Amino acid sequence: MNGLVLLKPQRKALLAAGLVLTFSFSGCTAMDKAKPAEAASVPPALEGTAWVQTVGEAGGAQKQGATLRFEGGRVQGSDGCNRFSAPYKTQGHSFELGGRGPSTMMACPPEVMARAEAFVAALGQAKSYRLNAQGQLEFLAADGKVLQALAPQSFSLVGNAWQATGINNGKQAVVSLVAGSSVSLNFSAEGRVFGSAGCNQFQGAYRLEGKTRLAIGPVVSTRMACPNAEVAAQERAFLQALESVSSLQIEGSRLELRRADGALAVALQRGEGA
Repeated sequence: MNGLVLLKPQRKALLAAGLVLTFSFSGCTAMDKAKPAEAASVPPALEGTAWVQTVGEAGGAQKQGATLRFEGGRVQGSDGCNRFSAPYKTQGHSFELGGRGPSTMMACPPEVMARAEAFVAALGQAKSYRLNAQGQLEFLAADGKVLQALAPQSFSLVGNAWQATGINNGKQAVVSLVAGSSVSLNFSAEGRVFGSAGCNQFQGAYRLEGKTRLAIGPVVSTRMACPNAEVAAQERAFLQALESVSSLQIEGSRLELRRADGALAVALQRGEGA
């Protein structure tokens, strides 16, 4: 009898301990399972982000399509043909595009226009958004169908031979390149710029602050004679424009270098790796 009396408290203690352990482990399991779901429920902030649409072409090639930049409660960019701007709202994962605002009215090839119209229509139908496993921004319809997927905008200057498409001539105008000429600009990870100004090679230093502040210079070049006066004048204008740069903006494959007064100094297009 004494043995039985002594055993009951021990059994009760062990049973109690077992129950505590069972509840404790169950509690940890439930919390661990809840953490990923809780993390997944937190929507990514769109404000201050930029995205690009890649379009598949014949032969498996990829080409840039539309671009989006979310800033100041507005989304702006290009639909692949024309530029546009519109207000947007988000709450949790929900997304709502306001009435389309100012837009250019350029005419593009039929296939480009069709793709641009489809992109704008999909954006207008979007009811929610999310990031997928590849880090792409997906817009979804009311039934959860993915309407569009865009990749993050690359802001890297390094690793590309940027090709100039327009140069400020110093006479309050940005002009296209002289027919048959080519002007390139490369940025190194060590803070150097180099490339071809048209007929001479150049190099210099650059300083980048954040994503938008940029200073270039001093720039030096070789002194070969240019084939004609037009190319020579273009080269001088390009080198002077580089040293006037105060800021930059990258959108899709386009790079704009601007002066302190906001005027465009040089417009460039992303080329192949340097």
